[in-house]
Amino acid sequence: MNDTRIHPLVLFMPSGKRGRFPVGTPVLDAARQLGVYVESVCGGRATCGRCQVSVQEGNFAKHGITSSDDHLSAIGPKEERYDRVRGLPEGRRLSCSALIQGDLVIDVPQDTVINAQVVRKAADERVFDRNAAIRMCYVEVEEPDMEKPLGDLDRLKAALAADWHFDELDVDFHLIPRVQSILRKGEWKVTAGIHKDGEDDRPRLIALYPGLKNEAYGIACDIGSTTIAMHLSSLLSGRTVASAGTSNPQIRFGEDLMSRVSYVMMNPDGREAMTAAVREALNGLIDQVCIEGGVSRTDILDSVFVGNPIMHHLFLGIDPTELGGAPFALAVSGAVKVKSSEIGLSMNEGTRTYVLPCIAGHVGADAAAATLSEGPHRQDEMMLLVDIGTNAEIVLGNRTRVLAASSPTGPAFEGAEISSGQRAAPGAIERVRIDPVTLEPRFRVIGVEPWSNEPGFAEAAAATGVTGICGSGIIEVIAEMYLAGIISEDGVVDGTLAGRSPRILPNGRTFSYLLHDGEPLITVTQNDVRAIQLAKAALYAGVKLLMDKQGVTEVDRIGLAGAFGTFIDPKYAMVLGLIPDCDLSKVKAVGNAAGTGARMCLLNRGYRREIEETVRRIDKIETALEPRFQEHFVAAMALPNKIDPFPNLSAVVTLPERKVLADAAGEGGARRRRRSRD
Repeated sequence: MNDTRIHPLVLFMPSGKRGRFPVGTPVLDAARQLGVYVESVCGGRATCGRCQVSVQEGNFAKHGITSSDDHLSAIGPKEERYDRVRGLPEGRRLSCSALIQGDLVIDVPQDTVINAQVVRKAADERVFDRNAAIRMCYVEVEEPDMEKPLGDLDRLKAALAADWHFDELDVDFHLIPRVQSILRKGEWKVTAGIHKDGEDDRPRLIALYPGLKNEAYGIACDIGSTTIAMHLSSLLSGRTVASAGTSNPQIRFGEDLMSRVSYVMMNPDGREAMTAAVREALNGLIDQVCIEGGVSRTDILDSVFVGNPIMHHLFLGIDPTELGGAPFALAVSGAVKVKSSEIGLSMNEGTRTYVLPCIAGHVGADAAAATLSEGPHRQDEMMLLVDIGTNAEIVLGNRTRVLAASSPTGPAFEGAEISSGQRAAPGAIERVRIDPVTLEPRFRVIGVEPWSNEPGFAEAAAATGVTGICGSGIIEVIAEMYLAGIISEDGVVDGTLAGRSPRILPNGRTFSYLLHDGEPLITVTQNDVRAIQLAKAALYAGVKLLMDKQGVTEVDRIGLAGAFGTFIDPKYAMVLGLIPDCDLSKVKAVGNAAGTGARMCLLNRGYRREIEETVRRIDKIETALEPRFQEHFVAAMALPNKIDPFPNLSAVVTLPERKVLADAAGEGGARRRRRSRD
């Protein structure tokens, strides 16, 4: 057995890949052995600077790692020379020169990565009625008169009352010292930015421009635990001017939500560090959308944000510790309204931020926004809405009643905890097909058009390589392995097939499936299958609990939300048993529904009132307290399910006959529990 003192554990973020390496191994070599993309074009001579990494300090309890700068070798002559000649940002090291001395969490900064994660959360093209919280009001103000000693601001307010009927107008203090200069610059003609959200709110002057200003902008942003997506929209026309996305930098503190809560609990400055990281990323995205849209930051006057409860709290600077255990108490569940400058966002000094309400302790403002976007509460059909991420959020209902719950699926669907898993980036396998006779695979990778068995694949893939397998590919390869008979309904890899195909490899006491025989070697192990089974069983059990509460045995329509939901094939999701049986023509990817809901609230304040009222009426189900959760979970470990029939799926897919295989590694606990119950 390796002595952990001479083989430290190294975890790379944001990919989540990890491994043990001998003391003295260059960080770049460790990254390459794990298939982590760290760019280097100088052959390790410390001249290109592309291989920069940084060490995350702190105690990462989930992984049993205490990471410190001291666990890297001291800066040597090569790094000193590079820093002297070209400059090395504070906290960065060159991974070709830095040697592993102890346990580490290594962050690969996304600004150094050309083949970075693909953030696939574009705005949809729906058009919404506009009733923004911001109005742009042009007025001509009376010039000063010695016989009418009324202040400039008071005459501005009088003009706004006369022309726009704002009789009781509040004014942001930051404008008061600037009113006179703006009025004179505009020659007494100005455009006032007036903010009024609720009907009972007093209107407030938050921005003032000289002359006629016939445009104003707002941002709608979905802060996901893995990715952040931002859209810049015109508040007057409603059009999306620009969109941008990035990886959530909090990944370096923990892949899943509970890991981040744990980091806050274990590190005194953990909350502050994660809040600062996400706000810095948001300000970077604001820069991006402004540059892309040709817009000044000062022209952004409103903003709407959504996120799951832990992202919501960390964004607002709230300690999420109470969400780490029962009763999962939110610090605030209702909508939050605040000046953007108070939470560290750099736009116009008067810009406002609206954060949608959270539904429950683990069903957040993102689920509320998705509900607003897809509208189960507006229809007669029984609709299931699922946002699959590290924590799956589930909404089920119709206009009569809506229920919501969450299930702790973990990061497996996003590539973490999978031996060859990675996030969606060029080079990642995203589509898989397996011949049921030969057991030979063919696949597609992100950034490459041909399939792996088609002419031109090798040439096209030379630029990106085949680096790992992302979430949609993981779903498809395991579903295809089941359809091809490589794994049983209980998820056991059939080792007897090794005599039939060299793709079936012995792996200790279990077997693996060889998907890509290259560099790196990409296999699907028994542990990988188990990780996906556990994740999908947790999700399906949560869905079944809501169906029980609704008193239904089937659903009429299914919406798969989020970036992951957008790119998984509904057929394979159903073969896996990730979602219940349904007419496949009524299973749709609904894209970044949370981002759409945020944009709806940005463009029409009436939607804010709608979702606030809807959230108050949603019944929240806590899966951990439901006695039938374990029963549903155990049944859902099977592919697609041990108990539930799938007639709609069976009509379009030939499902294998059931076969039970011995689980040599002793990982078949779910199967044995089912037998004992039967």
